[in-house]
Amino acid sequence: MKRVAVIYGGWSSERDVSISSGTQMLRAAEAAGYDAVGIDAGRNLPAQLSEVKPDVVLNGLHGPWGEDGCVQGLLEIMDIPYSHSGVLASALAMDKLKSKAVYRSAGLPVAEDKRVTREEAAAAHALKPPYVVKPVAEGSSFGVLIVREGANSPPKELDAANWRYGDYLMAEEFIPGRELTVAVLGDRALAVTEITTLRDYYDFDAKYSAGGSHHVIPADLPEHVTRSAMDFALRAHQALGCRGATRSDFRYDDKRDRLVILETNTQPGMTPTSLVPEQAAFVGMSFEALVAWMIEDASCRR
Repeated sequence: MKRVAVIYGGWSSERDVSISSGTQMLRAAEAAGYDAVGIDAGRNLPAQLSEVKPDVVLNGLHGPWGEDGCVQGLLEIMDIPYSHSGVLASALAMDKLKSKAVYRSAGLPVAEDKRVTREEAAAAHALKPPYVVKPVAEGSSFGVLIVREGANSPPKELDAANWRYGDYLMAEEFIPGRELTVAVLGDRALAVTEITTLRDYYDFDAKYSAGGSHHVIPADLPEHVTRSAMDFALRAHQALGCRGATRSDFRYDDKRDRLVILETNTQPGMTPTSLVPEQAAFVGMSFEALVAWMIEDASCRR
């Protein structure tokens, strides 16, 4: 029987989400017949793994350290096969500016952007409003600020003493319209989901709170937009060098028939409200089967 260590938790701002993802995956792995054990990852993770002696690591970490190539590098050093993307793809996808450079080189449509320091972004508009300010390497919409059309000054939050999302940011053109997402498993794009929310945008609460958002699958879109979104998600996955499961997010401005890719998540959420399990179920794959697929897909040198 294959021994599987499900790592989750960690110490990033996405710790709580990761615990939820990891708990769900641990239960599914057990139900699928694996000898599964959960590890709340600490900075002593090498010792934790050495004690458990897994055949495979199922990575349920989100955010910095768990999603940006750091843990992946550790697992390569320890020669433990692991799920999801490898070191380079994880690092590229986590950095919003570097991933957009890869998208551009692959011919994928992106929004205008600009790299700024927090000091610069707080002092003057980085782009003509409306635009969005994003931390370069955070997930779950942490630190995302929308600057509306007609705003007289940049967001006050950028000057706050308790800002904890880094000093390097991306200012990005705001694309009005609809929020779309596409999951990729291996070499297959699954479906297009439209996400709607009554909140200002698809923020942390909209993503993870019960009733925070509504998922429409398949999204009610013109056929060419559905085809393009699925094609772009697969091309982004391949251009970044991703493996396993990813999820790419898009904005579609239906008034201008403009679709742009925003980012690719190499450690997509596996919580009860998460999008990848929902799309897998839509194409006939149960949550248990999805987790088993991730375990069997695991390897080193990804």
